[in-house]
Formats: sequence, structure tokens, C-alpha cells
Amino acid sequence: MTTALPYASDFSGIVCGFRFAPDSAGVPIDSSGALEWLAQSTAECAADDFVWLHFDLANGASERWMRTQLDLPDAFFETLREGSHSTRIEHQEGALLAVINDVMFNFDITPSEIATLWVYTREKLLVTARLKPLRSIDTLRESVRSGEVFRSTAELLIHLLRDQADLLVQIVRRTSIDIDQIEDRFLSMRSPATRSELGASRRVLVRLQRLLAPEPGSIFRLLARPPRWLQTLDLQDLRDATEEFSLVLGDLAGLVERIKLLQEEIAARMDEQSNRTLFTLTLVTVLALPINIVAGIFGMNVGGIPLAENKHGFWVMMAIVASFTVLAGWWAFHRRRGR
Repeated sequence: MTTALPYASDFSGIVCGFRFAPDSAGVPIDSSGALEWLAQSTAECAADDFVWLHFDLANGASERWMRTQLDLPDAFFETLREGSHSTRIEHQEGALLAVINDVMFNFDITPSEIATLWVYTREKLLVTARLKPLRSIDTLRESVRSGEVFRSTAELLIHLLRDQADLLVQIVRRTSIDIDQIEDRFLSMRSPATRSELGASRRVLVRLQRLLAPEPGSIFRLLARPPRWLQTLDLQDLRDATEEFSLVLGDLAGLVERIKLLQEEIAARMDEQSNRTLFTLTLVTVLALPINIVAGIFGMNVGGIPLAENKHGFWVMMAIVASFTVLAGWWAFHRRRGR
């Protein structure tokens, strides 16, 4: 058996390759093994075999090798160079062309780094290409290495889609736990400054939703007019995977809406606190207004100040100030109660 390739690509740009026989686990192959299979792929003894080749587009030789050695349509290479990376799966010339967005392999806390995987699938060949390592591809490769049996290239693609959905489920669950903790702190009146945390989580989820949401629609269009080589089991599995992915996207949309509502509640509480603070400042200002006015008037060193010669003048002025202060406080509280 050929030794499994390291994660880095070889001279041809192949990161990993596997050859599958009926009811057997995949056997690792390198570029020379792939060329050997391609040379005998039309032979009768190899009629049921199929191959998966995974390329690193960061290796400049990968695209050249695919052009010269693999019978791939020009549409696949045009897809590699186009600017739009929206997730989709299309049926072209009896094959499947797919653009799949996924989370990069080395994300830590916030899965904000997203990269693209390009896929070409026909009856006997599955080609995947990426610029940066992706979680779902690594999960699929580990499944093949562990001895999982695949009946067709379509089942490999479906497994890849399910791995992507499982990863998204993990992201949603982990984010949901974080949102639960933030909500608990909010309800217990601890750590009110959480809008920035919610905003970061919401931006990541909205980005994932925007990049991944087109996928179910494109798959349903594919199911309406599938290639002839797709088996009935493949079509059913693809339909099930699409429905599962749609549910995950629904959970994602619900989590985004939940974050939005929590942000609105936090904003409302902050506005309420600001209103209370502003009312307190206003009340203090209103209560201090009479004494400030009286102090300003009687602080003028001019002749004719009333009660200057009256021995009870101080207490008279205190009574006047107290009366006006009580009236001002009553007016402020009455006005707040009216609102």
C-alpha cells in the first residue's frame, strides 16, 4: 500500500489522493498513482473504481497539472478565477461543479475566517481544490483514512456537505452557549456592557448565513435535473443532506434574531438607565434652583436689600426658599408621574 501523503502538497499540487474500489476502503495514491489510474480508467477491470484528488491552489503547479492531466472543463477553471464565491452546486455537461464556503481549519474562538473549496465531480472522479486548509475537507480525509467505505463520488460529496453542516452546528451550539451566558449576566444585572460581544457574534453569524444560505436552493435545483450517473441512493442522500443543512441554516437565522432581540433589550435598558440618571440630575438642578436664585439676588452688594435690618430676615428667607424648593420638587415628580 502506498504511504499516505503528508498534509503539504507534492510537486503536482496534490495534498491527498485516494482510490476506491467497490465495498472497499480508499487506498492512498500520489500523483504517479493518479496518472496510472487515469491511463487505465477505461479498462474493463477498473470500471467500478473511482478516485478522489485534493489539490492545493497555493501551489502554482496544481492548476497546470489539472489542465494537462485531468479532463476537466474550462468552466471549472473559470470558476477558480471568478470573483464571486457564493455557495452553489451546478450541473454542467454531465458533471457537478460546486463552490463551497467553509470555516478555515485553524479557527480558535470566533470562526470569522472563511475560505472557499472548489469541487468537480463526475462518475469516476472527484476533484477538490482550495487555497487554505478547511475543516470539512480534513474531516472527510480522516473518515477515508479510518476505513469508511464509499460507493461513489457523489457519496463523497454528500459526506463533505454533511461535514460542513456538522461544523456549522458546532458553531451555532457554541455561539448559543455564549449568548446564554451573556443573557444570564444581563438578567442578573451583572456586566451590562455586552453589546460589543453580541455585535461580534452577530457579524460572524450573518456572514456565515450570507455565504452558506444559497446552498440548499442550488441543490434543490440540481435534484430537479440530476446527472444520469447519480444513483437513486445518492439522490436520496443528497436530498436528506440538503434538508439537514436547511434546518441548520434555520437555527442560524433564529440565533441571529435572538442576538438582535437581546441587543435591543440591552439598548432599552441602557436608555432607561440614562433617563433615570438624567432625571436625577434634572431634579437636583430644579431643587437647587430657588436657593441659587435667592443667593444670587442677595449676594449683590447694593443698597436696599429687603429684610437686611429685620432680625428674623434669615428665617423668613429660609422659609421662602424651602417653600419654593418643595413646589419645584412636587412639580418635577408630578411631571415624571404624568409621563
